[in-house]
Parts: sequence; C-alpha cells; structure tokens
Amino acid sequence: MAEAAAQDLLLAAAFVSDAQYNRNIPFKTSPEAVRLYHLYNHWMMRTATYFFIFLNLSLALFEEPAVYPLPFLATSVLEVLCLLVFLGRLTHFAKVTLHNVFWKDTKNICIMVAILLSLTDLGIYGVLRLYGVRSIRWSRIVRPIFLINFAENRQIRRAFRSIRNTLPEITYVFLLFMFSLLMFSLMALKLFGERNLQTAEGLPYFRNYLEIVFDLYVLVTTANSPDVMMPAFDFSSWYALFFIAFVIVNTYIFMSLFLAVVYNNYKKHLKNEIRKLAYMKRRKMIEAFNLLKEEEGEQFVVREGRWKQLVKLVAPDTSNSHRELLLRISDDEQKGFVDKKSFVQLADLLNIQVVTLKIRRHPLARWAPALYGSAPSRLLRGLVRHRAFVWTFDAIILINAVFIALDEESPYISYAEWVFLALYVIEILLKVYTYEPREFFGKTQFWNWFDTLIIFAALTATILNATLKSTMKYNSQQILDIVFILRVLRLIRIVDSIQRFQVIMNTLINIIPTMLTFGGLTLVVYCVFAIIGMELFHGKIQYFPASSSAPHALECGNPALKDSLFARGKYCKNNFNNFASSFIVLMELTVVNQWHVFANGFANVTAQPAKLYFIAFHIVMVIIIVNIFVSFILEAFFVEYSLEKSEVETAIEQKIQELGMGVQEDELQQEQLLDNMESAEQELEGEGGAKAQSKGLVFKIASKRYRTVDALLQRMFEAEIPLEDEGPSFEEILNLSPSSAVPRSPSSESAA
Repeated sequence: MAEAAAQDLLLAAAFVSDAQYNRNIPFKTSPEAVRLYHLYNHWMMRTATYFFIFLNLSLALFEEPAVYPLPFLATSVLEVLCLLVFLGRLTHFAKVTLHNVFWKDTKNICIMVAILLSLTDLGIYGVLRLYGVRSIRWSRIVRPIFLINFAENRQIRRAFRSIRNTLPEITYVFLLFMFSLLMFSLMALKLFGERNLQTAEGLPYFRNYLEIVFDLYVLVTTANSPDVMMPAFDFSSWYALFFIAFVIVNTYIFMSLFLAVVYNNYKKHLKNEIRKLAYMKRRKMIEAFNLLKEEEGEQFVVREGRWKQLVKLVAPDTSNSHRELLLRISDDEQKGFVDKKSFVQLADLLNIQVVTLKIRRHPLARWAPALYGSAPSRLLRGLVRHRAFVWTFDAIILINAVFIALDEESPYISYAEWVFLALYVIEILLKVYTYEPREFFGKTQFWNWFDTLIIFAALTATILNATLKSTMKYNSQQILDIVFILRVLRLIRIVDSIQRFQVIMNTLINIIPTMLTFGGLTLVVYCVFAIIGMELFHGKIQYFPASSSAPHALECGNPALKDSLFARGKYCKNNFNNFASSFIVLMELTVVNQWHVFANGFANVTAQPAKLYFIAFHIVMVIIIVNIFVSFILEAFFVEYSLEKSEVETAIEQKIQELGMGVQEDELQQEQLLDNMESAEQELEGEGGAKAQSKGLVFKIASKRYRTVDALLQRMFEAEIPLEDEGPSFEEILNLSPSSAVPRSPSSESAA
C-alpha cells in the first residue's frame, strides 16, 4: 500500500511538473517509466543535450573550409560522439513515451533520419578522402534538425509552426506582389529599354528584362535607391513618377501587407497554441489531483501531508517558509486539506516568483550600536535613502557623460575623471553603510551589482593606466579601450531611474525568452544558408591586405570583379570561404543595405542565377522571420501596457499581507527595498515581535518584468475555462485547430 502511494505521488509530481513548465509529452505511467521521465527532464540531461547540439553545429568552424582547421579524424570522432548522444537521448525518450505515439511523432523520425544521413555521408566522405577524391559534406545541412526536433526545443518548433501556418496566406500576397513587380518591370523595359541610357558605371540601363526584375526587387528593399532611378531621372524629370508609383505600391503597400498578414496569422495561431497549453495544463493538474485525492465529506481533497510531499518533489529548492506560505494560500481556512479548485492552481503558484527575504540588522548596528544609532548617523542614512540622493547622482552621471565626450588629452578632463570616480566610490560606500550589505548585494539586486562592478573595474583600469604612463612612459591602448567602455557603461544606470524607460526595459526583459527562440530560429536559417553558400561560393572571392602585391588583389583575387561596385567598395572580406565569414555576410544581408552589391558580385564570379540564392535568403529571413519577430514585439508592447496581476498573484499578496510579512517592492525603487525592510523590522520590534519576528522573514512578489506574453495570454484563456470543465482528452487537445470551437470563451479572441 505504501509503495503504491509513493508511486502515485511520483506520477502526480510528473504531471504537476509538466503543467508548471508547459510540457506536453504523453509519457508512460508505469513506475519505471515515470522515474525515467523524471531523469529525462533533469536539468543536467537537458544541458548536456544542448551542449552536444551546439557542439555538432560548431564543427563547421573546424571542418574544411575551416576557420580553425582540425584533422578530419578529430572532427569525425566529435561528430560520431554527438550522434551517439543524440541516439541515446532519443532512445531514452522512446523508453518513456507510448510506443504508438513515439513512431507517429514526426520529430522523432526526423532525428533518426538525420542521424542515418550524417553517418552515411561521413562514411562516404571518409572513404573518398582516403582515395584523394574531393566530395561535398552534404549532410551538414541537416545538423540544424537536431536543434529543432528534440523535445526540449518546443519553442523553436512552435516558431516554425507559425511560419508553416502563415505560409499559405503569405503565398497569395507574394504572388500578387510578384505580379506587380513583373508588370512594372515590363513597363520599365518598354519605357527605358530603347533610349540607350547608361548607368553611372557605363553599363546598359534597363535593357535586359530579368536584370530589370532584379533591380526593381532591390528597389523594394530601398537598398539601391535613388541610384537605380538616376539615369532615367537625368533623362527626364517626369520619369521620377514611375519610380514613385513603384515604391508606393510595392514598398509601402505590399510590404505593409506582408507584415499585416504575418501579424494576423501569428496572433491566430498563437491563440491556438496557448489554448492547447491551457487545456493541457488543466488536464494534467486534474490527473494529478485524481491520483492523490481522498474523500472528505461530500468532496474529494488532497491531505496536507500529501500536498507537502508533492510540492517538495516538484520544487525541491523551495524553502520551507515559501512552502508554508503556498500551503496557507491553498488551504486558506487551515482545514488540513486542499480542495480541487486550489489544487489546480498549484502549477501557477509555483510559477510565480516569490522572493523570501530574511530581515537582518546592519553589522555596524551589532558591532557599534552607539555610533550607528547616533543622530549624525541616522541623518546620513536618511539622506542616502532620500530620492534626492538618487537624483543627485543621476545628474552627476549626465555631467560625467559630457566630460567623456570632451578631449581626453586635456589635463583638466583627466583630473575631472578622478573626481567622478571618487564620487562614485563614495556613493557605493554610503549605500553599503546605509543598507544591510548581504541584502544590498542580494541575487535580485542587479543594479547594485552592476554599479559596484563597473565603478571598481573602471577605478582599477584607470589606476593601472596611470601607473603605466608614469613608470613606463607607455599607454596601453587595450587598457584605454576598457576604461572608455566602462565609462560609457555607467550611463546605462540612469535608464532604470526614469519611469517611461522602465516600461521599455520591462518589455525588453519580457521578450528575452522569445528573442532567444527567434535567435535559435535565425541560427537554423543561417546555418543552412551558410553551408549552401560555402558550397556555392567558396574560394571565388579572396581577401588581400591593402599592402598586398598579389595579382588581382584589387579585384578580390578574381578578374571578373574588375571595376565592379563589389571591388570598389572593398567588400573582399565579405565572402563564403569559411563558416564565420558566411555568418557575417548573412548578417549584412539581413540588414539589407547594399545586399544587391553582394548579389551582383557573387553572380559575376559564378553565374547570374546565383542571385536567386540572395533573393531566397531575403524572402525567408527578412520578409518572413523578421516580420514574425516584429509581430511578437508589437504584441509584447500591447501586453506590457495592459498588464495586471493575476488572481493567483493577488491571492498570494493578500496572504502575505494578512501574515504581516509583506514588502511592496513594486511601489519602491530597488535602492529603497532595504529601507522598507529596515522599517518593517523596526515596526516588528516595536510591536514586540508578535507578527513575524519569530521567523525574521518577509516575502514579496517578484517584479512584473519577469512575466512573459505567453504566460499572460495563457492566464487569460484559462480564466475562461470553468473548474468543472476538465477539457478535451490529451489526443483531442493536440489536434485542436485555430477554427475549433472554444467552449465558453467569448473574450478569448481579444485575449490573443
């Protein structure tokens, strides 16, 4: 009986953990499978998987053409090791999931095919290499599949699903755009083709239809404006109307349509994803409740002891005081059990960051109470806590910014820098004197750490540079660079002092997880295009130093680039000769400016159809992925301005205040947090410590800047699901489509 109860508890912990982290893996429920599932989700296993995924991707840096060449045997051994780890991870996944589910899951099939292709290609390449035959490592293009398809990377898969679901709508707009582009190109051929016009380089102007299509496509991106218009404009000012009409229709209308279509479909499919997550979380929490429930009168409940065991399994790092706080919220009337409604909210309770603060007296208050409690000391600490103190040093930072921009060689500027450094050091010392040091340098006090590290690093670098100048008559440019950078970094601190800046900073912090997701998405696209680019253009363009006397050095080592914009612009270092250079070129293409110069340059050294490579990258990266990223930023800002506390957060705050153990950090600057704690301590001491002095603890809800857009949308949809609605089955949830009916969700459209 006890063993069965322990197994039920372990299974319930797996369900709650999945609900907490929004995992939707249909795992087996046997005791062995559950233990393996807990191991599968362990942070060390996930970290190791990510490590080998990125190791596998980074092998391109060491393989021919290499940035840092390694022997073929070394890279082969590393690749085989990565593939074995992937196979082991996939086998582990197969052990914990249902057999029929595993083999129906496309991502598992993709991983197995990618492993097989990689091993086959590695073997063929190795055999051909032994016989001196050069071949292509074509399997390198499948390496990003591992980043996409492992279960840990569900956010990247979701981004790809958004792209896949948006493509049908984008296709119609794109076809209409291409029709407009081809029509304008035909008009340009008829208008300018017979007038014998020439470009600034002396080349024929608008006489080849395909070249006209390419030039006008580039004009849509504004990269060649107004250069592409000037020959016609010089011939007749009236021809400017043609280009104005083209830009209005294609750049402003069609490009805006692309963003509108992407944004609309992104919202629609995001809503569907959030709906699945909400139903899945509800279903898993109810499954966990059903495993642990006991009958109490006319209802089923989870006993307090079982609840504590469950929370300890799901969140082992949670402190006892935090756990007791969550229990007081779940069992508000202290009946000794948790009902179904409160239990279902457990995943949300665990997701809300509650910071436990231990009230401590300042060390000087213990070591020298008379001095620290004296009237001058209290006055000094009051001044440091006052908002005017923060404003004063913000003004000093701004004045310092003016001095940074002035001539460094002036001795007065150099002396002023020492004055500013001294003021900053005094500021830090005064704050450490006023606030309890361990709390001042707590884990959540980012700006305190930032200020201290920047100031003392700048002080150390300045002293070192001054010492070198006085003793060795030598200026280290590296040290000077560090000093200049540290001086400028101080200006960042003022950002958190202005309320409107804080809103922007909150939004930036909120979108960091999604920025990482889109960073992974970009990495996949870059890897694929970089590998294709290296195979197409490797060695076609070479970089030579300015002093080189090599033949065709001015033409990037290729006479086909003579007198070209590519060579005259000295873009020779922008090539596909290794993985790192390829990434830099792709980054420049993403920025769009001058991308047509790159396309023409590489087309000149290969063939004109090579331009299709650059057009394809522009469509995939700039038109699709960047627009989806812009859509998310728009949604993030909308949410940031309408953010409110959830019902669960409100319940936690109310309970904290009822217990007299609250700190309202949201109403205070971070520098004032410890002041509030000290006041709370004094109040407790004044009341005889009856409330919370026995524990010496206070709690606070972490700032709203840690919430995410996805979390908010999920919360908004969950609010529409009645408690008695257990939702569809797991299989039905996974098959939900954007057009599926949503029970009792009249406002879910506005939620997304």
